[in-house]
Amino acid sequence: MMEKENKTEDNVPTRAELEALKILWAHGPSTVRFVHDMLTRDTKTVRYTSTLKMMQLMTEKGMVKRDESRMTHVYYPLLEEKQTMGTIAERFVQSMYNGSISNLLVAFMNNKPSSAKELEQVKELLKKLDQE
Repeated sequence: MMEKENKTEDNVPTRAELEALKILWAHGPSTVRFVHDMLTRDTKTVRYTSTLKMMQLMTEKGMVKRDESRMTHVYYPLLEEKQTMGTIAERFVQSMYNGSISNLLVAFMNNKPSSAKELEQVKELLKKLDQE
């Protein structure tokens, strides 16, 4: 079997994997038990073994690294938060709005009332992009 040359496709996390990564980004290296407890704090519908399997698959995909030097294995994120979120956002805009950020903004502004602060942030971002 030939090894995949481009691993970036594998490093776009699923929704559940992204939730686990968010926990690792926010709390640092963590055990499966901690990640599982955080994922299920509002709902107990996911079993521990499912979280364990997901973390093992994430290790195989190169999304996290497992430190086995202690009694309890600790997982570290290998994906950078800003880059990963940027990739996800880019794919979303591409698939839902044919790559048009302006179409996304129009849809967002028409569907969700924005606060004055949010509108000011958008204006500042546009001004900054215009100056570049």
